[in-house]
This record gives sequence, C-alpha cells and structure tokens, in this order.
Amino acid sequence: MNQGLFRFEEISVRGLCMELLRNLWMVFLIGAALWLGSTGLHKLTYKPQYTSYSTLVVTLKGQDSTYSSLSIAKQMADVFGMVFQSEVLREKIIEDTGEDIQGTIDCQPVNETNLLVLSSTSQNPRQAYLFIHSALKHYEEVAKDVFANAVLQVVQEPEVPSAPSNTSFFMDRRSLITGAGVIVMAAIIALFYILRFTVKNLTSARRLLDGKIRGMIPYEHKRMSANKKWVKKALLLNSPSVSMDFAESSRRVEAQIEYHMRRNHQKILLVTSVSENEGKSTVAANIALALAEKHKKVLLVDGDLRKPAQYKVFEEEQTGRDSFNQLLKEKGNWREKIYYNKANQLWELFQFHSVEEPAAVLDGSFLEKLAEEWKSEMDYIIIDCSPVSISTDAEHLMKMADSVVLVVRQDWSDVRVINDTVDMIWQSDCDFSGFILNAFYKEWIQTGYSYGYEGYERG
Repeated sequence: MNQGLFRFEEISVRGLCMELLRNLWMVFLIGAALWLGSTGLHKLTYKPQYTSYSTLVVTLKGQDSTYSSLSIAKQMADVFGMVFQSEVLREKIIEDTGEDIQGTIDCQPVNETNLLVLSSTSQNPRQAYLFIHSALKHYEEVAKDVFANAVLQVVQEPEVPSAPSNTSFFMDRRSLITGAGVIVMAAIIALFYILRFTVKNLTSARRLLDGKIRGMIPYEHKRMSANKKWVKKALLLNSPSVSMDFAESSRRVEAQIEYHMRRNHQKILLVTSVSENEGKSTVAANIALALAEKHKKVLLVDGDLRKPAQYKVFEEEQTGRDSFNQLLKEKGNWREKIYYNKANQLWELFQFHSVEEPAAVLDGSFLEKLAEEWKSEMDYIIIDCSPVSISTDAEHLMKMADSVVLVVRQDWSDVRVINDTVDMIWQSDCDFSGFILNAFYKEWIQTGYSYGYEGYERG
C-alpha cells in the first residue's frame, strides 16, 4: 500500500463542495468579521478632508493671442502655488475671516487651455470655502506686481463642499479585504478536507486500505411518506422505501462476502467498524436478509452490548424475548433464547439494552462452545459488533468468528486507524474478509467507477 500524498483523482468533488457548504458559516463569519473590522479601522484612522474648487481663466491685457494666454497660464500656476501658500496672504485671510484657517491651497493649469483650477483643502468644509474665497479676494494685494499684465476671471465660483474629497485606505479596500479573507477561509477548509486522511472515493480506497474491497453501498437519502413526513425506518433491502440501487448494491455485497466464506468453509462473520455511525448494524442486517432470501438458515446476533441497534433496525420489542447478554450470563441453552422472525425468515438473538461491563460476560470458552454449536445447525451466523475504537469487545468476539468484515463510511475514519485495525484482526489469527464501503455518494463528476461488480476483487 502506498500512503503518500493525496492524489487529485482521489478527491471527491461532491465531498469537497459539501464540506464547503457545511462550513459556509465559517466563511460568512470571517467575511463579516473582516467587513466590520475594516469599517472599525476606517472610523479609528480616517480623517476627512474637504476641498472647495474654483475655475479661473487667464488672459493678457491688451492681447487676444490664445497662445500667449496658454503660456502665461502655466507660469501663473507655478507662481500662484507660492503666492497662495505665502504667509502674507495667510495673514490677510486670517484678518479677513477672523479665523486661523488650517489647510492647503493648490493651483493647477488645465492642459492645452488657459484655465486654472484653484483648490483649497481643510478638515472643515466651511474653512475650505472661506480659505479659497478669501484667497481669491486678496491675492491681487499680494501678487499685483508679479502679473501686472495678466487678468484672472472667475469662471466657476467656489462652493462649500458637501462631502469629503479624500478616501480611507480601509474603506477603499474593504470589499477587497473581505473577498480575500473569504477566499483564504474557503481554501483552508478545502485544504483540511483534502489532507484529512480518510477514504473519499473508490480510487483512494483501493490505494490506501490494506485489504480487499468487497463492495460499495451508495448513500441512501431518507424518503418522504404519503403524509410528507420523513420515513424513520431503517434502510433494509426488503423495505419498499429504499431505492433499487441501494437494495441491489447490498445484495452484491452479500454475494461477495458469501463467495469468500463458502470458498474458505466459513460460517461465522463478525461485522464491525472503526468508529460509530458508519452503518455497520444496517450492513450486518442486510447481509443476513440477503442470505435468508437465498433460503439459507441464518442467525443474526446483536453482539454490540454497549449500544445495541438491531432491535431498532427491525423495529422489534423485547416482550417475551431474551437478550444476548442473558445467554452469556446464564450459559444456558441458546436454542431457547433465539427468536425466529417469519417475515424475514431470520433467526435472531438481539440485545435490547446496554451492558455496563461487556467484557465481564464475554467469556472466551463459552463463546467458542457457542460457535461450534451454531455452526453445526446454521448455514451462516452474522454478528454485529461494537466499533473497535470504543471497546475491545471485537477482540473477544473474534474468538468465535471465522472472518471479520470492516464497514468503512465515506470520509469518516482515519485510514491509519482502519489499517491498524486490520493488523489487529490478522494478529488475532482471525480471517479478514475485507472492506465494505458504505454510504458513498455518487460523484457529480464520474471517475469511472460504479456500484456494480466492476473494480471489486474476489478472493
């Protein structure tokens, strides 16, 4: 097995999109935080500036030459910059307005014209207007000897500015900062998904898992009943509420498992998983049902003493029935404990409540005795076991099992833990049938696999 870096063909496009969708709140949260943060920094750092403008036309006294006016406009723009910033003019402005106006004034020629644009900037719109208005009123007193032959006429009178003329660094870039943050957050989520060492599709399962893949069961969406309510029944292959794709995939998985067990003269199959909620109980139930459909004598045992689920899967009550743990405690006659389900043609030995110390009742010698007796009277015995990551129950039950199958849910358990579990199974001298890939979504972009026999191994 090659457990190198991920490969692009092993990434589920659908899984990646769903991961982003599930964590969309994080993307929105970082976007809102950056938007509000930029707004807050704008309010803390921004100092508004107001600018009042006036347009002037320059002409020469006694001349109508436009060329001369253009030449003199450029010269006057350079000089006016110094004139309007002079202390002499500022003193006259203070004397005229009665205020110490803080601000700057600028004079720029309009290209290819004899026009000048005079602008005054201040942190107060009123002072910006007073500054330029007073400057236009008194500039001749300061510069009357400089441009004695030039005439300035006001084309556009200055006005009190109604809005700031400058912008904020953070406000200008608020959308850019927010967008960049959203993209980075989405990229981080995508990276975590890609680097999460789980099985994401059949291609990655083939490369990463230490064992044969016995089949893949598609994810089955819950269906609505006639009264528009979600159906809560378990996904059993003989249920009319499940899709044909799901039912047939479950039967193909059973065929693969039966072929392996029949070839190796095995009868007892232990069905488990690494983590909770991988669907092992439903898979175990459907393997048993598929075998029963072939008129095999099948005993389904709920060996999960911590969180029993088979009675929920088949919607059965304990009334008048014994639990698996009672048989283990009493070490009595198992034939008196099992129950025959006529509807499903299954023999059942279920657990109806959790046991505090399962290890105390999982006696190895009695389990081995049970195994021999069961194999003498049953065609197949399917045991649903608790996940290996939460207990050592599987190790006890392996003493009676001929083979073990691991249920692996899409993008659920760490591959390293799964393969460590396989090593543990082999070290227990128990046969390992392989993996059943469960609850795998169909890809939006197909990568060449299907839910049929193609790609699965026999052996």
